[in-house]
Amino acid sequence: MKQWKIFSAFVLIFLVAFYLPLSNPEVANAILEAFKMLQWYARNHTLACVVPALFIAGAIITFLSKEAVLRHLGPKANKVEAYSVASVSGTVLAVCSCSVLPMFAGIYRVGAGLGPASAFLYAGPALNILAIFLTARVLGFEIGIARAVGAIVFGIIIGLIMAVAFRKDEQQRMESAAAMPDPPAARRSLWQTVLYFACMMAFLVFSDWYNPGNVVVHKTDGTEIPAVMLQETRDEIMIQVDRPVANLKVGDKITVEKSEIARVEEAQGWVMTIYHLKWYFAGAMGLAVLLMVWRWFERDELREWMHNTWDFAKLLVPLLFGGVFIVGFLGALLPDKQVAALVGDNSLTSNLVASVVGCLFYFATLTEIPILQALMEHGMKEGPALALLLAGPALSLPSLLVIRSVIGLKKTAVFTVLVIVMATIVGMTYGALT
Repeated sequence: MKQWKIFSAFVLIFLVAFYLPLSNPEVANAILEAFKMLQWYARNHTLACVVPALFIAGAIITFLSKEAVLRHLGPKANKVEAYSVASVSGTVLAVCSCSVLPMFAGIYRVGAGLGPASAFLYAGPALNILAIFLTARVLGFEIGIARAVGAIVFGIIIGLIMAVAFRKDEQQRMESAAAMPDPPAARRSLWQTVLYFACMMAFLVFSDWYNPGNVVVHKTDGTEIPAVMLQETRDEIMIQVDRPVANLKVGDKITVEKSEIARVEEAQGWVMTIYHLKWYFAGAMGLAVLLMVWRWFERDELREWMHNTWDFAKLLVPLLFGGVFIVGFLGALLPDKQVAALVGDNSLTSNLVASVVGCLFYFATLTEIPILQALMEHGMKEGPALALLLAGPALSLPSLLVIRSVIGLKKTAVFTVLVIVMATIVGMTYGALT
């Protein structure tokens, strides 16, 4: 089967290379935009987000007690405790889906039940506290509250359904885990392990601290553009107009060469203060981790940690990069006005389209809000907007590829369908009430 998958991948790449109409300006531009998005992802998310999360995932597999995970998150754990912790952890972690994916893989492989792990996978990125506040401020208080409540409720319901739907598989997985020999006794006390993981989590939170992106771009010709920063590559930035100026409307996206920019004035606030100090905080947490590793860990444990981290990197990074590239390519072929035309009412079709788009396209945390603002300016209704907010943060094409590699195609398909169906229903209900 594995060889057939490799062969199929070769055939697909060959067919794309053979038939891709490179002379078509839209296709050529889409390829360029795909590379721009990949560069933006590499510059802004890989080192600060994916890499720390991979080390944490490797540490979970290496150092976290299987018995502790089974006791608190396993299939036989207290349901109230397991699902409560899994569904609200995103407010504490404040990380994006890129960070949640490796940690999801880690806790699932060390023994967490499919239900709590699925709840964590969905609710983790959806409950980012900064994203909830920004949603309420930009899109309205009601939709911000609906997003927060929906994320918690969705996470619990999806987790419970996944646990019931695959209870036989979970039982077999637990029996296999129980048949394995008991791990050696812990070499550290509980407080040492907790402090070690807490510092690594804190490093991730600070290194991945978000910039809301509200700026005023001062161009060399004297033009001032109030905008939201969407994407930055080595040579240019993509912004979305925040307030009408000159011949630009709210929601317009423009690309500006860095050579044309005199300066960029950032919005002020406590979030931006922490953003500018984040590497000092992250550095302090990193030094604390290194000190603990030096004093408390044996060399053979560190080798196993690096080995497990590298295994996760080989599995996840190619899928994330490939998925981001494909989303960048497809996104360039589907402009905002075209998407907004498909979600211009609160019908079943509009909410379903919004949910599917949210599940496929990659939205870096906080960028989904100005993108939705632009779509709503072009005619997107409130119901589909909420449906996209509920489906988007937890899933994307890159994350679907990673999830499939961890839990398999069947479980991934069911998880995706549950997210789409529930987001569609809630979107229709919210749209009917507003």
